[in-house]
Amino acid sequence: MNDKTITAQIPQIFAPLLITQKRIKFYYGGRGGGKSYAFADSLLLKGRMEKLLIACLREVQDSIKDSVYRLLCDRISFYQMKDYKILESRIENKITGTKFIFKGLRDQDAQKIKSLEGVDIAWIEEGQSISKKSWDILSPTIRKDGSEIWISMNRNEENDPLWVLLAANPDERTMVVKVNYYDNPFCPEELKIQAQKCKKEHPDDYAHIWLGQPLSQSSAKLIAPTDVKHAFESKISSCDSPLVIGLDIARFGDDSTVFCFRRGRYCQRFEVLKKQDTVSIANYCQGIIQAHNPARVFLDVGGIGAGVYDILYSRGFRSTIRAINFGSKAILEDRYVNRRAEMWDNARAWLCQELPVQLPCDDELLNDLCSVNKKYDSLGRLQLESKDEIKKRLGRSPDKADAFVLTFAEPVYDVGKAKTFGNGQVVLEDMFANSYKESKW
Repeated sequence: MNDKTITAQIPQIFAPLLITQKRIKFYYGGRGGGKSYAFADSLLLKGRMEKLLIACLREVQDSIKDSVYRLLCDRISFYQMKDYKILESRIENKITGTKFIFKGLRDQDAQKIKSLEGVDIAWIEEGQSISKKSWDILSPTIRKDGSEIWISMNRNEENDPLWVLLAANPDERTMVVKVNYYDNPFCPEELKIQAQKCKKEHPDDYAHIWLGQPLSQSSAKLIAPTDVKHAFESKISSCDSPLVIGLDIARFGDDSTVFCFRRGRYCQRFEVLKKQDTVSIANYCQGIIQAHNPARVFLDVGGIGAGVYDILYSRGFRSTIRAINFGSKAILEDRYVNRRAEMWDNARAWLCQELPVQLPCDDELLNDLCSVNKKYDSLGRLQLESKDEIKKRLGRSPDKADAFVLTFAEPVYDVGKAKTFGNGQVVLEDMFANSYKESKW
């Protein structure tokens, strides 16, 4: 097949891939839009016109089977492009010298990623799974004059990192195009039938799967981004409620140890430690207790946290510290599968209070809090997806969110008052009407 015939197989909405010069070409939408096919066909065509180094990237690639390698091979076969040579781990054009390479971004560090410095076009497939950390490493590496980054994705969450960084407020060098099944003239009739059936029977699923909208709060997310963003707005100037500290202790090398300081409706700040051993964390926590006299410090005792707790206990802080195991039984066993689900749901309820609450404005905290998907077990109890699943999607552990929810581990009696901007004082005794009967958070 000649190039003109192949071009006719690419929907018109994807024409800018071939004729428009932009640093970022960002296509998103739902199922059946033909994004992957159009990207593959367009790159194969461009690779026939001139010598290019094309990197096909995704967040995780354990093997070549996880990449778009198979899709490109199928399109080469479909169009009978005899000028392309398919090798075990790359694809090359025998005439122009164009080369396709395939990599997983999570496996790359500043040294390994140097191999991408000469890339002309980087195609990021499944952009919704790319972490901010991976983007921060990749973006400055694709530095060749005239180089482009093509992104195809189906939005998953309101705060997908690449959406927030690139598409939510695009600059003049970024092209953002939404494409759905009804924009694709080659969408199979069977897919159209499935889409209409889904639209009729499951409108929320239709909006996400077929229209490319992020997941709605009702369908999967425990905490809605709108509630977190509202809590970022400045409303409270100070609060004399008891200080409660949540301490999420790093389990692995890439995780962070995080302290969260909260007084009633006012979450004041976070402090983050990197690569600290148990003694160093215990020493730091001891300094905080002595300086700030918190009512409670709730420590995550999973992993190395138990060691930190034992040190502080032996030093005489037993009346202040409480050991919390995320996987232990909930206080309200009939409502929650475990303590983790209970604490996260208490944090959600705090964010949804009618009286104003306040969080430090922090994009990482937003991503952490909105990262958790919910479900229910056979008894109707709230259950959360595993931390490993969240870490795989985020590219890191939601340490700030875990420190925050730890402040809701147990009720802490509260008689304090918060001074709200332009609203005088609000007594906290009315705050948690639905909380435990005999005490307040």
